[in-house]
Parts: sequence; C-alpha cells; structure tokens
Amino acid sequence: MSKVLIIGGGIVGLTSAYYLQKKGYEVTVLDKGDITDNCSFGNAGMIVPSHFVPLAAPGMIKQGIRWMFDSKSPFYVRPSLNGNLVNWGLKFMKHATAKHVSQSAIPLRDLSLLSKKLYEELAKEPDFNFELTNNGILAFYKTEKAGEEEAHLAARAIELGLDMAVLSAAECKALQPGLKLDVLGAVHYRCDAHLYPTKLMNALLKYLTDNGVKIERNKEVDSIETAGNRIMKVFTGNTAWEADQYVLATGSWSPAVAKMADIKISLMPGKGYSFMEPEPQNRLTIPALLCEARVAITPMNGQIRYGGTMELDKINKRINMQRVKGIVESVPQYFPDLKPALPAEKDIWYGFRPSSPDGLPYIGRSEKRDNLVIATGHGMMGLSLGPASGLLVSQVIAGVTPELKLEPYKVVR
Repeated sequence: MSKVLIIGGGIVGLTSAYYLQKKGYEVTVLDKGDITDNCSFGNAGMIVPSHFVPLAAPGMIKQGIRWMFDSKSPFYVRPSLNGNLVNWGLKFMKHATAKHVSQSAIPLRDLSLLSKKLYEELAKEPDFNFELTNNGILAFYKTEKAGEEEAHLAARAIELGLDMAVLSAAECKALQPGLKLDVLGAVHYRCDAHLYPTKLMNALLKYLTDNGVKIERNKEVDSIETAGNRIMKVFTGNTAWEADQYVLATGSWSPAVAKMADIKISLMPGKGYSFMEPEPQNRLTIPALLCEARVAITPMNGQIRYGGTMELDKINKRINMQRVKGIVESVPQYFPDLKPALPAEKDIWYGFRPSSPDGLPYIGRSEKRDNLVIATGHGMMGLSLGPASGLLVSQVIAGVTPELKLEPYKVVR
C-alpha cells in the first residue's frame, strides 16, 4: 500500500487525508499543534461561491493605505523591511488589475462550487452532522457607494451562473422579522451556505482515526531530507517520517516548511479575529457580511460568531484589541439590537489566513520535488475551498485526471 505523509492538520490537510484514505492510501497527518487551534476551527464557517473576486483587485491598494492610518480598520499591513513582505507586496500590486480579477473569477467560482457539492455529499454520510445550512449569506450595506459595488458584483455573479439577488431594506427585514436593521439594502448571496466548523473538524478527525489514518499531534517539522528531485524524509525532532508521497498543507506556515525542501512559496499570514456570543432569541438566522465594516457574522450552535480584520504581518501572538473593538462597534450600526460586548482577551480567537499575492490558492505537484503536492494559500476561504482542494490533492497523487484544470493554481506562476 502506497504511503502518503500530510504535513498540516487543518481543513485542507484533513480533507486530503479523507479522499486519499477513500482511494486506499496509507495516510499519516502531522500537525505542529493539537489541531484544535487552527483557522479551520475559528473561522466564520462560510461556503462562498460568491467570493470570486480575489483580494488583489483594483482600488485595494489605495483603500489599504487609507485603512493603515485607522487603528480600528479591517485591514492593516505592518510596515516592515521584511523581504518576504516586500516581495509579496510587489506581486500583489502587479496583480491588482481588472484583467487579473476577470481571469480569476472562473477558477475561484469552480473551486467553490466543487467544494459546496462535496460538503453536501459529506453531510449525507453517517456521523457527519456539521449544521450545513443552505440559506445563503446577506451582504448588507449602508452607503450608496457600497450598494453600487454590490449590485455590480451581483450582476457579474449572475453572468457566471451564480444565484444572487439585490434586496431592499424591507425585503431584508422580511427574511428575518425578529432582527432590527439600519441598512440601505443587501445582496443575498443565495449560492452560498454555512456550517459549524468545530463539528465539521471533529467529525473529520473521528472518521479518519476510525478508518486507520494516523493523526500525529504536536509534531513540528524542523527539517526535510532531499535527494535529487525527491523528498526522502521529514523530521520532527529525532523522529524521521518516510512516505512515497508528501503533501504540504500547512497554511501560513507553508513558506517556512517549504524552505526546508528548498522551495519558495510567496505567502503572507493575514491575522483574523473572532469571538462568540450566545443568541437565545435566534434573531439572526442567515449569515451576514457588513460591507463597509468588512465584518462577518454567522449563527452557529445557538450562538453568533463575530469575525473580521486582516492584519498582514509576521506570525505573532499579539492581540490588537483596537481591531477587535472595531468589529464590536460596527455591529450595532447595522443591527441596532445586536450589541456584542468587547470580549476579554482570553475569549478572543485569532488565526492566520495564508494569503497568496494574487488571491488564488496554490494546488498541485511541486515542480522541484516530484513526490510533493502543495495545497496552501487559500486566504480567507480555507474552509470554503477545503474539500475541493483535498479532492484535487488526492487525484494528483493517484495520477488521475483532476476534477478541475490545475493551471490557475500552479505553485510557480
């Protein structure tokens, strides 16, 4: 039986393990932590075919510069002479064009739609109840400018075959009568869905463990042995791990791990924050995006998860309370009855979104190491794109024709 070693126990690593196990591979997953603290647990739980516009888009540079001078803003780049950041920034600027946005739309749409289909299939499996809900997402706006941008996005989405509708404030109110609104309107991303990430990850971990996949926690890779164009061994401390094929799915830690195999991956960690509050009245039943504030709000497990911000910086353990305050203060501006309290620092989750400079993930076989498949760089859409990425990884390793053409997701591009 062919052996596969997966480095990374987030949603991409675990779904890769799931599809590889189904194909008969002997799979081991290594993770540097206990798996319960990664982005796959603390995210907004949104499945978003609507998100076909990459982060690298026209206007984002100018907007990003403005936000840098606001301590509560949703986007921040920590000024630094860090070579990785400079290199990433130059690539980002190169891709922030209308042409790039147009070229990225179909690859992002197709990856999301494949993931959504796979989530629906997974939800039918025994012991895979992860609260998958198909009632879309509402993108609320308070200004005419944001409304015009959303209407333009909706028109493009409809051209791409995605189900969206522009709603008035009254139509929004009719969908959730118990929720007070202070908005001009919203676009209903009917093509989207949401789920409860904790239940999903726990179900995947249980399935994998029950079906012979070895999950090795607290095993941080500190060196990789190569020979010629192949990986021979991966080391965690004094332990050597050998396999026929290797998968790199370590999210924001991917550049550091790849470097051990003499591979460069252009990626920056984008820190995001989230916190939970009880919602016994069940007023919010459809996830919300607050357009101007760039905040995501999701009902899950009888609670509401509030999340947002994108801090591009080195990986660190700092919690910027001003940014969390920005999330808290923005919510009642749209929903006067929802007034989340500023959480204690211990109740704030944070994670690092692996952000590629062009906004597309990296999925495919390494050009330098024949027995390595890379799957990282999913940005804010790791959960949304996870199953599709895992399936594609399994198809690349199995040597079968992938479900999607991998050209747009090439590691070297």
